[in-house]
Amino acid sequence: MVAANHLLYKPAQPGAPEGSKDAKGEHPDHIVVIKYVPAVGDSKRAIDEYYSEIFCGGRSTINIFNECEDSLLATPLILDLTILAELLTRVKYRETSATPALTTKAAEFKPLYPVLSLLSYMLKAPLVKPGTDVVNSLNRQRNALETFLKACIGLEGSSDLLRPREE
Repeated sequence: MVAANHLLYKPAQPGAPEGSKDAKGEHPDHIVVIKYVPAVGDSKRAIDEYYSEIFCGGRSTINIFNECEDSLLATPLILDLTILAELLTRVKYRETSATPALTTKAAEFKPLYPVLSLLSYMLKAPLVKPGTDVVNSLNRQRNALETFLKACIGLEGSSDLLRPREE
């Protein structure tokens, strides 16, 4: 996620001395600890702490305590993923061109690429077709999925641009 977000984190600099900060790129300072506690079963407990600097060098800490049932939280997501993945296996497309003489190969309908990056809206670490940029923005992922599904049924994609009316 860090490597895909060049706006928030500086990427590794090619040619930088090995072991230097520039060779590694910028990474957030964080620690993740996951412990399995058999006594709580499917109920999981999480404590998240967020630190920030405030005025005059002070620090602010926010603690969030969360308890939930993992499988109950995941079930609707798994159902949606399964239904959407199955739907996307039915979608076929073909190349279109302004030139009328398409080759037979280009005119054939093909299935979508096997790595369905449209599913990344529901996953932590999206996979994409090689050579394609990873999008780690929940809103952009949702918009891409919504726009694609609208295109499949012939609806125009939505735009949140505010434009003045032409009179």
